[in-house]
Amino acid sequence: MINPKIMEETSSKNILGLQLPTDPRWVDLASISLEEILTDHAYCEQKAAASCMSLIQRYPSKERLVEELSPIVTEEWGHFRLVLAELQKRKLKLGKQRKDEYVNKLLSFQQKGGGEEGRFLDQLLTMALIEARSCERFKRLSEGLDDEYLRNFYRRFMESEAGHCHLFIELSENYIDKTKVRKRWEEWLKYEAEIIKNLDIRGDRIH
Repeated sequence: MINPKIMEETSSKNILGLQLPTDPRWVDLASISLEEILTDHAYCEQKAAASCMSLIQRYPSKERLVEELSPIVTEEWGHFRLVLAELQKRKLKLGKQRKDEYVNKLLSFQQKGGGEEGRFLDQLLTMALIEARSCERFKRLSEGLDDEYLRNFYRRFMESEAGHCHLFIELSENYIDKTKVRKRWEEWLKYEAEIIKNLDIRGDRIH
């Protein structure tokens, strides 16, 4: 069950701390590019599962991380299958995976030096931020699409992504001083807003 605090945040204007909302025109573009948006969504879920698996493999001694992320791997892969099924139901095809400019720009902000702790923190906060933006985009779809089934479809995904965002931040604070985590999170939020500000509005992408 979703934490009421999370649901309150996903209903607020400033969703999960994001400093710049998605341009409302994005939903209109997405609604006429369903095959492309569902394809991109499917690959986002696949990559989320792979990222969690990578963290588990890289940090097997961090017991809470392994315990918390193991079911997320299964959940994200299940989401991939749900989106794939939606494509098939609508007689649409899973297209090719596209370059994710948004994620690549986030990765470029990760600390290259500063020791293992800094790199570990940035990996978790990168994943938290991707989940936060995905949640915000899914909220837009859940409110702006004409198709009632897809509105409900994306509301469920919105709730899931919100929970994942909070989990990655909680894991960060489990292993690293909370003050450091919050300071770095604010830096990430400012950086992400600049990315969104400068990216073209693309209705065929989740990000």
